[in-house]
Amino acid sequence: MGIAEGKVAIISGAARGQGRSHAVRLAREGADIIGFDICEDISTMSYPNASTDDLAETVRLVEAEGRTMIASVCDVRDAEGTARVVEEGVARLGRIDIILSNAGIIRLGPIPEEIDVQVWDDVLDTNLSGAFNLLRAAIPPMVDGGRGGSIILTGSTAGVRPVGSVDADGRFNSAGLAYAASKFAAVGIGKLLAEGLARHSIRVNVIHPTAVRSGMTMNAAMAKLMEEASAGGENSISQMTNALPVEMLDPEDISNTIAFLVSDEARYITGVALPVDAGFTIR
Repeated sequence: MGIAEGKVAIISGAARGQGRSHAVRLAREGADIIGFDICEDISTMSYPNASTDDLAETVRLVEAEGRTMIASVCDVRDAEGTARVVEEGVARLGRIDIILSNAGIIRLGPIPEEIDVQVWDDVLDTNLSGAFNLLRAAIPPMVDGGRGGSIILTGSTAGVRPVGSVDADGRFNSAGLAYAASKFAAVGIGKLLAEGLARHSIRVNVIHPTAVRSGMTMNAAMAKLMEEASAGGENSISQMTNALPVEMLDPEDISNTIAFLVSDEARYITGVALPVDAGFTIR
């Protein structure tokens, strides 16, 4: 019997990368999944988002583990749409035991001045308001279930030791600032909710991954930044190196931590911000 046998997890950004990996790992541990993703590009971002085919592949992988996945195309910035995803998922699966606020974006590379403010808005709306929208909708049915639960927000090393938020010429990098702001905010939200929900036996934690192989990092925009940094140039990632001799983690490395935090082995761990970062934040 798996650590999540008979439980239901809801995951934002479930179509690929960490979200897909978490869905498959929890399905392997016995959970059914409510998963959603925007499945559409955001014009101010410099890399493509997941597609409906990506989301369908996550469903296939979850079902291959013998579990059910209710998948929806929904922008986490849409509060009403997110609430419908939760409502429909609970109506079909009857409960929510695990909430993974995973959806997030960042613009890579130069930012034209004319979209500077919109980039700030889009990153914060997705990473921060999106987390709020999911938590606002999914916590009440978790509380009503009376079985306790586990909530995990995906932070970032940028929410511990931020770098690359100001360009070499002193100009603010609105994407880097918004990303760091959203990830620092995740820690505050996590601690507030951990205290407020403890009476319901609901635990709330935040994980801070270093760079992870996913759609956010494996794309042409990131490849260009990495090439510049390798050649000695200064850009938003030139200072981003891990202490351990590994360039990036795999999504499964983060899923292993998720599996531990939602398990009974972590039943007394709450209000923690946990780096999973190959030593990035100690450098």
